[in-house]
Amino acid sequence: MSTPVLPPLRDMLASLIAINSISSASPQLDQSNQPVIHQLATWFELLGFKVDLMPVHTAHSKKLNLIARYGEGHGGLVLAGHTDTVPCDEHLWQSNPFQLTERDNAYFGLGICDMKGFFPLILEAVKPLLSQKFQCPLIVVATADEETSMDGARALVEAQQKLGRFALIGEPTNMKPINMHKGIMMERVVIHGSSGHSSDPSLGNNALDAMYYVLGDLIQFRQQLAKQFNNPLFTVPSPTMNLGCIHGGDNPNRICGSCELAFDLRPLPGMSTENLRESIQKRLALIAEQHSIDIEFNPLFPSVEAFETPAQSPFVQFCQQLTQHEAESVAFATEAPFLNALGMDTVVLGPGDIAKAHQPDECLPLSRINPFIKILQRLIHHYCITSPNVQTT
Repeated sequence: MSTPVLPPLRDMLASLIAINSISSASPQLDQSNQPVIHQLATWFELLGFKVDLMPVHTAHSKKLNLIARYGEGHGGLVLAGHTDTVPCDEHLWQSNPFQLTERDNAYFGLGICDMKGFFPLILEAVKPLLSQKFQCPLIVVATADEETSMDGARALVEAQQKLGRFALIGEPTNMKPINMHKGIMMERVVIHGSSGHSSDPSLGNNALDAMYYVLGDLIQFRQQLAKQFNNPLFTVPSPTMNLGCIHGGDNPNRICGSCELAFDLRPLPGMSTENLRESIQKRLALIAEQHSIDIEFNPLFPSVEAFETPAQSPFVQFCQQLTQHEAESVAFATEAPFLNALGMDTVVLGPGDIAKAHQPDECLPLSRINPFIKILQRLIHHYCITSPNVQTT
């Protein structure tokens, strides 16, 4: 079997970086990922992959997931990543964020490590292996909107998409395997009081006064969670709650008629976001009753559960063997809990550095590229090409 002719790795990276696929809660910034998906589909089809495109219903634009499959049978390996990026401040970059630039022994560009760059590395890794018989399939998944709603990953779960047995997500982890991370809830509390002249408090019902009690209760709840839940494998071992922003009122001499608080809560593995929300709702209902005021509580975005693949998983152990690093935890959220929900042991492992993601001059060191390609090749060989007996070990 002759080796298919793909563009050089640098050209593939440059092509993806040049496509604006920003996902944002702001309609003015949000872009479709369809051009990225169609480009990936062309490359994977060139290698003989069967490609399916899944429509993803998002708030602002039409988007797609890609599922590319090579080989037949059950089990196998999933290599997954997202095709969107965060917005960027172009004026803070030393070079054009939508143009791949090489300097200081690194590639620079928006999404190069988080995480468009992952897909050309997959193509480079699998290309020389295609002359061998695949005993189990290799499935590549490219999703939409990970940076905002995670609607692409949610669509996979809603469809109960049949994928593989083991999954690797190529998020930036400095070449270290990650087998757990905290979840994330972004919540909003809106207090509806009634305005009036500030000279007589009886003329209204001050929403800011009620928010004082809400803040105190949430801080108390945060302290209770920290005492009740602890995982020493995390740098910050307790769940966290950040009171992020607050807005209320319109003038010093008017009773505040409305006040809004937004906060995030990051639970540990084993904690349920649904249970947490129910607990908060009960506490807010009590405050509303005590102060004869209306309190609205709802999520800003659907929550992401905490993620954990047990350290005893053969997939975690094999990734540790390949990288010569013990599996670790991280604070940031990924699509891993959604892949776990589809029945896969999942590890997050990629060549980039999370400290460079979401920053001006996002980059990927050249020194990481070939070692990571070799890791991918060993994973593909182990889970797709050798005896299928390894699929269920």
